[in-house]
Amino acid sequence: MNNIEIEKLIDDLVSANLILFNEGVLDAFGHVSVRNPNNRDHFFLARNMAPGLVTKGDILEFNMEGEVVNDDSRKVYLERYIHSEIYRERGDVEAIVHSHSHSIVPFSVVKSAPLKPLCHMSGFIGTHVPIFEIRDVTGNDSNMLVTSKALGASLTQSLGKNTLVLMRGHGSTVVAPSLKQAVYRAIYVEVNAQLQIQASRLGPIEFLSEGEARATQITNEGQVDRPWNLWKSRAIKAQKYWLSEVS
Repeated sequence: MNNIEIEKLIDDLVSANLILFNEGVLDAFGHVSVRNPNNRDHFFLARNMAPGLVTKGDILEFNMEGEVVNDDSRKVYLERYIHSEIYRERGDVEAIVHSHSHSIVPFSVVKSAPLKPLCHMSGFIGTHVPIFEIRDVTGNDSNMLVTSKALGASLTQSLGKNTLVLMRGHGSTVVAPSLKQAVYRAIYVEVNAQLQIQASRLGPIEFLSEGEARATQITNEGQVDRPWNLWKSRAIKAQKYWLSEVS
């Protein structure tokens, strides 16, 4: 990519932060990153701040050690190792979203109710969603955060070749081959979780088959620009309104 294309990618990363906040996937916490296509051992991620406030000047570049590549001394996310370790092991991953979206957390702690795709928009979930159990690495006294390379590597091992991994009592991490797909997946895994909770109150659920999950993923993720443009426009309007109210 040339410099103009990299600048556009960073603009999209800012938009991703605003979209995920506006759509209720991220709140004051959580983060989204994208790999640097010109140096695949680097990735872009905002400094330590609320996603809904991210601007272009807040985007930093990191290496696979989870370190900022220049002399910027601003605070960084404690859980940046989620991103660095997944990028290190998964060459197919170009973008990552880590969130604490509310409807997903229950599925991380109730193993008898596994998260499965029931909606044609969420076939990417697949027929098995792994759960990362941090106690297996740290014992019973951790702060539940992925704050080291070792923990990031363990999370990556739990993720395997899947599109997402739940984190017990914490949230989830979603991966994708593009930034727009990562945003799409992060939003629709939350939507699917909401629908699954609602449907479970009515009776037994008919989930997507493996073939349906695969086919719907291919069809819907070929159209990610359509929801992206809507979500981006909605997020920009919401931000302008919010800023006008507090000014």
